[in-house]
Amino acid sequence: MTAGQPGPGHRERGSGTILASGLALVVLMAAVLVMLLAQSAVQASRAASAADLAALAGADALRGISAGEPCTVANDVASRHAARVLSCVEGPGQTLEVRTELQERSMLGAATGRARAGPPP
Repeated sequence: MTAGQPGPGHRERGSGTILASGLALVVLMAAVLVMLLAQSAVQASRAASAADLAALAGADALRGISAGEPCTVANDVASRHAARVLSCVEGPGQTLEVRTELQERSMLGAATGRARAGPPP
């Protein structure tokens, strides 16, 4: 081999850098996806908790244990948990079904929750 002529591995120079960059990009995208899914799970849990608490408070008002209109009470409780009531329906046997949606949205959409509460069996 003479000076100035490329060696046998010259064409593959820098390929490790390209492969490492590609791998780093894949790892970064996977981390972002995991973070989005974790955020969605947390928000779904918060929406479900807001619905549970709103339904329990509204059911207490429906049964006369606490003062106020059931759906108004449910709406007040949901708003204290950064949620809004989508629907509030009185059912049979002094039950109340509440659907909530968090006011804060993620990139994957709004988190909703649903709960039904009433007197003990």
